[in-house]
Amino acid sequence: MAGPLNGVKVIEIGQALAGPLAGVIMADLGADVIKVEKPDGGDDARMWGPPFVNGDSVSFHTNNRAKRSVTLDIKSPADVEKLKILARDADILIQNLRPGIVDDLGIGPDAMMLVNPRLIYCSIWAFGHQGPLKMAPGFDPLLQCYGAVVSLTGRPEDPPTFCAPAINDTATGMWCVIGALAALKQREATGKGCVVDTSLFESAVAWVQGPLNAYNVTGNLPQRHGAASATLAPYQIFETADRPICIAAGNDRLFVKLAIAMGHPAWRNHKLFSDGRKRAANREALVAAMQPVLLEKSRRDWLGIIGDAGVPVAPVNNIAELAETEQLRAMDIMRTLPGSNLRIVGLPLSFDKQRPYPAGDSPTLGQHNDEILGPFGAA
Repeated sequence: MAGPLNGVKVIEIGQALAGPLAGVIMADLGADVIKVEKPDGGDDARMWGPPFVNGDSVSFHTNNRAKRSVTLDIKSPADVEKLKILARDADILIQNLRPGIVDDLGIGPDAMMLVNPRLIYCSIWAFGHQGPLKMAPGFDPLLQCYGAVVSLTGRPEDPPTFCAPAINDTATGMWCVIGALAALKQREATGKGCVVDTSLFESAVAWVQGPLNAYNVTGNLPQRHGAASATLAPYQIFETADRPICIAAGNDRLFVKLAIAMGHPAWRNHKLFSDGRKRAANREALVAAMQPVLLEKSRRDWLGIIGDAGVPVAPVNNIAELAETEQLRAMDIMRTLPGSNLRIVGLPLSFDKQRPYPAGDSPTLGQHNDEILGPFGAA
């Protein structure tokens, strides 16, 4: 089945994660994504291992399936001309090169949209397209620090702590796609392309918008709460007799159900726990009351008791446990790349109950040079 972006041509001059992620989302949705790589080694992510499959890292395969790879030396005027020929009938161009380099090389938005006024030119920056840090490079952990994410992660006694997944790279890739698709819709009305800018910094700010907005109102710094919510209680990880669970009783109705299920109906009328504001203000007392009770039974027991009561509850899985869950299998989110035995996570969305399937494996470096660049000759 043709994907919803069938017929859309995308040029991706991407490295590492954010740019290639934007490209692979579009590829899985049916777009023809031409990945432009440097001749000497290509995308650095090819070497981001172990593990490696067919000579390239699993990280590379994850974010570059179903694309076509061409090698161009964008420092060469002749290869820049080839890139411009490619862009003449392209719909979207994505680039996440070092800030400022595209203008220096003559492949910035002004130059490329002169070639193709209908082009949607997407730039992924580290700190953004303006401001004193416009030209600063950046990677996900730097932006987790600058964007205050690490200051909110972990227990109060912990040092600032990274969020393990590359949340800013991932979010920025998705924001890039959202912007590009909105610009495609706008082009239907205007007939013109536009420039879409996003950055890891803006994604970091978006992640902390709740605490930042609250700070602007109160002037109070938010505190770290470990595996608990800053505003809801009980909304955190608890220990059981064997393995931890997460309980998310996020409103008064759920707390009443939880109190009854745990055999302590009096909690619902306790002077410290009777409504959400009181529970949040008296979190330590609430945890002190709940934790000894939860230690009396196993994880399996409590998942059944609390879940059957209609209260949101989940096991704290590790990656191996997640890989074996019935829910993962039922959602059919794992995909085997065509022509390979590599299993990877597919797109987290479906159309008419069908999840897009990758149209191809990840390309080898320059695999499609003859197919795509051959007609250009020496241009």
